[in-house]
Amino acid sequence: MSYTPGILAFAGSARKASWNKKLVRIAAAGARACGAIVTLIEPDDYPLPLFDEDDESQHGLPPNARKLKDLMLSHQGFLISSPEYNSSITPLLKNMIDWSSRACEGEASLACFAGKAATLLSASPGALGGMRALVHVRSILGNIGVLVLPGTISISKAHEAFGGDGALKDRKQHERVEQLGAELATFLRQHHA
Repeated sequence: MSYTPGILAFAGSARKASWNKKLVRIAAAGARACGAIVTLIEPDDYPLPLFDEDDESQHGLPPNARKLKDLMLSHQGFLISSPEYNSSITPLLKNMIDWSSRACEGEASLACFAGKAATLLSASPGALGGMRALVHVRSILGNIGVLVLPGTISISKAHEAFGGDGALKDRKQHERVEQLGAELATFLRQHHA
């Protein structure tokens, strides 16, 4: 029986009309078409306080951090589309990573990240398409045990790049994003075979 990888897909944005949410949906469709089970989540469904170790010591892991961690633990890969805020990662995405990285009793350190694989995407109205943020996301994930696949895409002029149906107007770009999702699914299948 062949292995079916599980992929958690999300954007590091809370904005309802986020270009990065549109982008990660396209990659998720590519991963599904390649046979992966993809769980697409909205970060605003898991509101979290700003990470504070004193708060954690006093109250433990917030319930939404536990829910997010459980999702990460149950998936082998991540599709992450990151906006760029002032040349770096969004506070929302960093906070999700920080809370999820906390070890719970009886759990290995970085259990929901170590040994996982990820594909990174970005969309931004700027000329670099969010590429500078991806450098930081890649560094953070690599340092906590995630293998970040080399294939990526940064969509520049994102405010002009998407049609009303959420698809990229440039068909080649759209197909490339779907392909990135498929490549993650293929890698996970081969890696866990």
